[in-house]
Amino acid sequence: MKIGVVFPQLEITQDPIAIRDYAQAAEGLGYAHILSYDHVLGADTRVRPDWSGPYSHTSLFHEPFVLYGYLAALTQRIELVTGVIILPQRQTALVAKQAAEVDVLSGGRLRLGIGIGWNEVEYQALGEDFHNRGKRSEEQIAVLRALFTEESVTFQGRWHTIEAAGINPLPVQRPIPIWLGGGSEATLRRAGEIGDGWFPQMAPDERAREAIARLHAHARAAGRNPSAIGIEARLNYGATRPDDWPRIVAAWEALGATHLAVNTMGAGLASPAAHIEAIRRFKEAVA
Repeated sequence: MKIGVVFPQLEITQDPIAIRDYAQAAEGLGYAHILSYDHVLGADTRVRPDWSGPYSHTSLFHEPFVLYGYLAALTQRIELVTGVIILPQRQTALVAKQAAEVDVLSGGRLRLGIGIGWNEVEYQALGEDFHNRGKRSEEQIAVLRALFTEESVTFQGRWHTIEAAGINPLPVQRPIPIWLGGGSEATLRRAGEIGDGWFPQMAPDERAREAIARLHAHARAAGRNPSAIGIEARLNYGATRPDDWPRIVAAWEALGATHLAVNTMGAGLASPAAHIEAIRRFKEAVA
């Protein structure tokens, strides 16, 4: 199982040197990948008293594609993972162009995690329909794969029309792997039918075992080999004890997870240097 880190979006600060140091430290420690979250806009809770979302306009989010263009030049081997890009609030062809560019600049190191999101405020501001986002994302995946692999694409769908057009450069990976995030049954179905992998966000318990079984059932129903679908778990550094880390990693591996990322946000770490020390400590504990 490959072990990576969650880029500490909310706590890394705006300092490009701190961002560089964190990414290079993760690579130097032998982590397999860096995973970053995505939010384009945050809601101003001062004028939304009933807001229940976990993030607001004060939450710091570096834009993943721009971030990874930067990190592509500062790292050599670590995989760059979006976990996840909120795909239906973005223009599909533009996502294809941006993702392909990151893949080219990094030498084929991008893994494109996508999701449908929960924040209607973002969809409104970006001019996309919040209410059909799930179904629309399925067509978006088909469009992305066509643009990632064909020099000239003709596509006529419900939401997309492309007439003999393509992106240049094409990515190194053809296609770039597309993984899905989310816990609904619809997401499990999509991941099983058309995804290259799935990001669960739960403990490695019976609930996870049942979700993976459903994922595999959807894959078999679609005529796919379930073992071809990757699974990336997440471990919350601040909510667990060092003595628990090897056990949690082993439990996910026993469930068939192919990847795991440790998230150091929310653990009371006061600086980027503290996040680096945390991933160093975790690496030593699970080595």
